[in-house]
Amino acid sequence: MAEDLKLGLVLGYWFAGPPAGVPEMLAAAEDLGFDSIWSAEAYGSDCFTPLAWYGSQTTTAKLGTAVCQMSARTPVATAMSALTLDHLSGGRFQLGLGASGPQVVEGWYGQPYPRPLERTREYIEIVRRVLAREEPLEFQGKHFQHPRFGDDTTGLGKPLKSITHPRRADLPILLGAEGPKNVALAAEIADGWLPIFLSPSLDVHYRECLAEGFARPGARRTLETFEIPNLVNIVVGDDVEACADVVRMFLGFYIGGMGAKEVNFHANLFARMGYGDAVEEIQDLFLAGRKDEAIKRVPLALVEDVAMVGPLDKVREELDEKWRKTAMTTLLVNGGPDHLRMVKELVQG
Repeated sequence: MAEDLKLGLVLGYWFAGPPAGVPEMLAAAEDLGFDSIWSAEAYGSDCFTPLAWYGSQTTTAKLGTAVCQMSARTPVATAMSALTLDHLSGGRFQLGLGASGPQVVEGWYGQPYPRPLERTREYIEIVRRVLAREEPLEFQGKHFQHPRFGDDTTGLGKPLKSITHPRRADLPILLGAEGPKNVALAAEIADGWLPIFLSPSLDVHYRECLAEGFARPGARRTLETFEIPNLVNIVVGDDVEACADVVRMFLGFYIGGMGAKEVNFHANLFARMGYGDAVEEIQDLFLAGRKDEAIKRVPLALVEDVAMVGPLDKVREELDEKWRKTAMTTLLVNGGPDHLRMVKELVQG
């Protein structure tokens, strides 16, 4: 990675209620010249409403969803939100999409999960057609049909074109992905990739996955024009273990709670990194209701594979010697104004 690593502020999704201190964080990110601000959703707060408010409080930073759950909306509904927010923000919006996992898709959104890569390909194609607004939408795919015909319809549907003219037909679309096939798909059909746990130790592997996608016929981008914003937790302090504990809570929740025992893409990723035994133990403890114990089982080595923790000199060395050499183009962080200023100084001087 070149020295011009961009910075982004992640405000994520809400937990029990709206997070505190958001106006101050937005003001700090804008004042410090952060390139982007990101919202998210899981199964509580949505991603578009907070981002519209963030956009009203800022003037220069790009606005992104990391990620918008595809199963939460039809592709047309997502395109409508995207084009609307792009207009309201003066062309600052970028759409990050993700397939999530079967536990959330089928349990919360009540949608079928099988064949997620196929669904993703159709979904993004429809969004792009809506944004292009070249002709009324006609799409007859395996998973999405416009217009829809069949025994459960009136048969009166007709091809339609967005009443509102999108500001940009080429509005950037990024794809959240963890598995090798999905990462390659991102390189083929999207303008960027949103990893969730990008480890420098897997950089060669991911570059190979991306290269596979870029080599496919019709690929939109090359690595040089492809965006890879990635969240890296940075916790600075003298006690490495105490700093790691902050990240352990985050990792333990994703390993143990964000997915079923049978299918958990986050757990699979950490297993590919060599932590299979620890992952299995964390999952078993978490699913048995022993969450605090599960979090304590997250190895320090795993934390240091995906985060930067400890004294400032240690963090600076890891940033320069490991993270700057990855394919990451934007370092996404979260925290209050003082933390954002520290990160700015650390990364960009």
